[in-house]
Amino acid sequence: MKVEARIFFIVAIFAVFMAAVYWVWTAAAATHGPEPVGIVALFLTGGLAFLAGSYMQFVARRIEPRPEDREDAEISDGAGELGFFSPGSYWPIGMAATAALGAVALAFFHIWLLVIALVALLITIGGLVFEYHTGPSHD
Repeated sequence: MKVEARIFFIVAIFAVFMAAVYWVWTAAAATHGPEPVGIVALFLTGGLAFLAGSYMQFVARRIEPRPEDREDAEISDGAGELGFFSPGSYWPIGMAATAALGAVALAFFHIWLLVIALVALLITIGGLVFEYHTGPSHD
């Protein structure tokens, strides 16, 4: 997790630096002072990246170093089972369709359509989560 934490810290530093640059450039170019929305957005982006990086660094201190975190690691150190991935599930297509329906409902501000999309999204999420659930075994 140390690699991911470093990436997030670099993004945070870059965003805060760019917020300062943006502040100076918009203050020099505009007659009414710096443009506040972009400055706040860049500072908040840096803060969020710092938050994610700090969490990953916090977790990295408490777990064993992964092969990605060690300098002397071999490629074979990362071998092994990564988990089960469904070979052919149609549920993600349904989730994407209902999420798109929800976005259209928000864009046109149709609350009735948004409620339908949210219910359909919950159904498709449930279908994806319980796709391979067989229930309790009755021996």
